Amino acid sequence: MAIVDVTVIPVGTQTPSVSAYVADIQKVLMNYEEKGQIRFQLTPMNTIIEGELPTLFEVIQAMHEVPFEKGLVRVCTNIRIDDRRDITRKMEDKVERVVNQLENK
Repeated sequence: MAIVDVTVIPVGTQTPSVSAYVADIQKVLMNYEEKGQIRFQLTPMNTIIEGELPTLFEVIQAMHEVPFEKGLVRVCTNIRIDDRRDITRKMEDKVERVVNQLENK
């Protein structure tokens, strides 16, 4: 058994509220729980999931896909996944961009 703390962050939403995305993600979790594959708990800032690690990775991927299914093109998920599908970048590119911002101030 493992426990994971997952936060899915939809980026580029029409409003600051993300509750509709959270509700759709909870439906995915309920489906896995009804099958007896996981247990989960929603908190104000994240979701905690308990289960076998291979199943948890499957669940996390399913959670991560929900905002894409709703039409967004970028989603950040902690367990440190930054999945930006509109451009290709390396980790070093992201750090370099911040460094450039600091140098230009």
